[in-house]
Amino acid sequence: MKTTDLLHRDAGPIWSRIMDLPFVQELYTGSLPMEKFSAYILQDYTYLVDAIRNFSLIASRASSALVMKEIVDIAHLEAVSEFRGYEEFLDRLGYTLQEAAATEPLPTNVAYRNFLLSTSALKSTAEGLAAVLPCFWSYHEIAVFHTNLLEQNPNRTYRDWAAVYVSDDYMTLLEKLKDLVDTLADQVPYERLKEVFMTASRYEYLYWRSVYDGDAWPV
Repeated sequence: MKTTDLLHRDAGPIWSRIMDLPFVQELYTGSLPMEKFSAYILQDYTYLVDAIRNFSLIASRASSALVMKEIVDIAHLEAVSEFRGYEEFLDRLGYTLQEAAATEPLPTNVAYRNFLLSTSALKSTAEGLAAVLPCFWSYHEIAVFHTNLLEQNPNRTYRDWAAVYVSDDYMTLLEKLKDLVDTLADQVPYERLKEVFMTASRYEYLYWRSVYDGDAWPV
């Protein structure tokens, strides 16, 4: 069994809980209030800015030029398949890039981004990549899992958003990332990869929930 298959199996219970979160359920049925989706898009834009920065950090610490190139290619695909799409959604929702960039990140958003950046800066390349994998992989699985709901979704904005995560560009990105984690997996013990993968999966759960609940800083 591939290392990524083992990671997927171990994080399965967490991902199952993500599938049942109110935000996810309501998004895919079309009943999610638009203000909650707008808040999510603004939060996620700030997350994606750091996601691109994080890939640059991982690439800068790669042990070979070949691995560095693969990571840069993944970052490019991220910019094409998801980041650019978010700019289109911001425009559709009536926000400028300047307004999105000025959005104050929620506590969970800050904590998640800091976890990814610190993992990439202080741990191995394999661990840095394993930490970012749950975000990409779980979004695809959510879209696939809720395909039947999406077909009946009356909200075109939500349908268009979800379509990104089953697109050819996104699938290419995901497979490249999984393959690279599997290639580098023998460089560190499995338990270290599992630790960061599980932590990132838990942050995914908390991230969806925090945007839905509107968690904010206490002062």
